[in-house]
Amino acid sequence: MQQFLAQASSNSSAASPPASPQPRLRPQPRREPQHREREAPAAMADDHQELARAFSGMGGLGVDETVLVSALGRWRRQPEKRGQFRRSFPGFFSASACVGAGIELCEDEYVRHLKIEFSRFKSAMVLWAMHPWERDARWAHHVLHKAHPPAILVEVACTRSADELLGARRAYQALYHRSLEEDVAYRAKEANANLLVGLVSAYRYEGPLVSEELAKEEAKALGAAVKSASASSAKLVHNEQVVRVLATRSKPQLRATFRLYKELHGKPLEEDFAAEPCLEEVVKCLDSPAKYFAEVINGAFKDGADKQAKAALTRAVVSRSDADMEEIKDAYAKQYGAKLADAAAKNTHGHYKDALLAMIGK
Repeated sequence: MQQFLAQASSNSSAASPPASPQPRLRPQPRREPQHREREAPAAMADDHQELARAFSGMGGLGVDETVLVSALGRWRRQPEKRGQFRRSFPGFFSASACVGAGIELCEDEYVRHLKIEFSRFKSAMVLWAMHPWERDARWAHHVLHKAHPPAILVEVACTRSADELLGARRAYQALYHRSLEEDVAYRAKEANANLLVGLVSAYRYEGPLVSEELAKEEAKALGAAVKSASASSAKLVHNEQVVRVLATRSKPQLRATFRLYKELHGKPLEEDFAAEPCLEEVVKCLDSPAKYFAEVINGAFKDGADKQAKAALTRAVVSRSDADMEEIKDAYAKQYGAKLADAAAKNTHGHYKDALLAMIGK
């Protein structure tokens, strides 16, 4: 750890009026903007040095929590600044470890060291600083190798854009020297394996075109699958039509299908999938990510919330702070009648609370 710390530390008088009238001169360009332009790179470098010193303290020499929380607020919705920080901080992040993937990976030795002393605040800060692709890859790997429920895999596969999911797959290969798809196929529970492989392998169309005719056809096909499964006690997740539709169609197309399903069958599809949690989460994530994450966050605030629910709070806030946090705040207010920032302030404390509020925003 000492080598990381060592690397981090290296890194006017007024003129008298004329006595007689003079011809008017064009105003000279002000120098103040040029001065500010010269200061901007220096200010950025100061920010990086300050943040690097604060991160260095995570090695056990004392964390400057105020600096870290301040950076959260200043750099909110500015992921490019974090990219510059990672590139300027080779003690903790290495571009060479991910040649070809186009990201800077957090050094494994640093992550292993921190696991001994992780607090919720430190965990949130490290995840915030990581490249989003690496973050998703590490979450996916943890789920697959710790035999956790597949909710995190569903989140990564269904709430990220096509390019973000592709990036997570590239980061997974760089980190673990295997593809995400092969690990899912090998390690996921057999019941959900085909669905999860299809979801993480997808590269969905992201344009605006939607076919109402196709949506109606597939809403009927999903209804028939639900009816058949109910009659035979078969699992819907084994139904080829269900897996094909959920794993391949664009999100706007699926939302049209979900809307028509409710019109045709009198209830939301997620209700008919409620007996199979993985399928229910897939529909929620594809249909309304903001509503889904509002539910995840609220679950962490409930009395008796377990360790996984509390970890989900960090995961949801960190991963969505630069994406759709405003939509999540609106969804939370509609579902629970309270501001998300107020709920977070009430149910968390200390620097962890300050970090969450900085990422959530006012």
